[in-house]
Amino acid sequence: MKLKPVISVLLISTLIIALILTTFIFIPSESGFQQIGSATKIYYADNISSAHQKVINRFNEIYKDQIEVVAIDLPFTKFSTNERKELLARFLRSRSERIDIFSVDQIWVPRFAKWSLPLDKYFTSDIKANILECAAKSCYLNDTLFAVPLYMDISVMYYRDDLLKKLSGNERIQRLLGESITWEDFIEFKIRSEKSGIPFFLFQAADYEGLMCIFIEMMRSLGKELIINDSLQLNTPEAKKALTLLCDIVGKYNLSPPEVTSLKENQTYDKFIDENYLFLRGWPGFIKNFPDSLKNNIKASDIRQVPNPHFDKGESVSVYGGWNLMISQYSTRVYESVKFIEFLMSEEAQEIMYREGGYLPAIKSLYNADRQDAELKFYKNLLDHGIHRPFTERYTSISDILSYYINRAVKGEISVDAALHQASDKVSSGSIFIK
Repeated sequence: MKLKPVISVLLISTLIIALILTTFIFIPSESGFQQIGSATKIYYADNISSAHQKVINRFNEIYKDQIEVVAIDLPFTKFSTNERKELLARFLRSRSERIDIFSVDQIWVPRFAKWSLPLDKYFTSDIKANILECAAKSCYLNDTLFAVPLYMDISVMYYRDDLLKKLSGNERIQRLLGESITWEDFIEFKIRSEKSGIPFFLFQAADYEGLMCIFIEMMRSLGKELIINDSLQLNTPEAKKALTLLCDIVGKYNLSPPEVTSLKENQTYDKFIDENYLFLRGWPGFIKNFPDSLKNNIKASDIRQVPNPHFDKGESVSVYGGWNLMISQYSTRVYESVKFIEFLMSEEAQEIMYREGGYLPAIKSLYNADRQDAELKFYKNLLDHGIHRPFTERYTSISDILSYYINRAVKGEISVDAALHQASDKVSSGSIFIK
């Protein structure tokens, strides 16, 4: 089935959009209006973590009286990735000069390229050569550089070593986990350890992009891409097996509670900590972003990172995440914007982002053998074998549809076959999709 363009309409009223735009874009935080001599102000829209702010402050210090970065904070705690995508798209359509630099999920680059400045001529060959290949791939459209990576991300599984040691057969399981355990062994271990009373596994199964990530990983573990030659591969044995397992994790084997169908990353992280779960699917920033909770409830040294489970005779697969930087084609401060992005790609800034916020570096030089710690070495191995989500302008619309029907199936509201067929039909129809 060939894919047709799909218009995804989010249920955000015009009034709410206007309010959000006014609050978070037209009126940056007061700190952004502090004058630094006669510095040229550039406006940068992103989720501004403490690590981001430290890098911004460092740049403003270096370029005092020349360039000042003004942060426009679009925090993940207030906006989902889909809401953030729509906010940026609506704003850029207005052709305003108010935003100079904005961050995008890797898979948004094809969609936002039409509002962005081609960047090839602005960055030296040395800077471009230092970008990780897996990161660079997400920055090009039709062989033109439209984005530069800020940081990489990649899915991973965590487990509680202190809890695992309480269970029989833990040494064998620990060995299997280190090599990537099969889903079959993972399920068997859950059944054998049922009487322990230890909550088992958490993953993100809400109706959003995070659910798509694990579904894509499962299909790839079975050797099938989600999209091949612009054709959606939902009516396949691999898609059915992947979705069946997602449903069975909750409904048949009770590896995960039904609540996961309404949980995103931060909510599963809180539940993992507060309710002492054994396993968690997550992302590298988990530990660094929850230091107080870990201090109060769990020793950080008891949390171990391992590759994701895989199907028997398949391979362990981790999907790439990460955020890229783009410059608005309506910006009148291109030179200053390029200087800031150059700094963000420096070893100094990338090191701060990693050490302070757990954001994986996007440059090769920080992965040199003599600079790697054990954690960075582990992630570099995952990055070397990770997979991208489909790069197509329609992916975000397709994802909206698929995540909705996959979520309904995991909830038990519709069958696996019905979910796949209805999702396929909805994508194929090209009709407006309203959740």
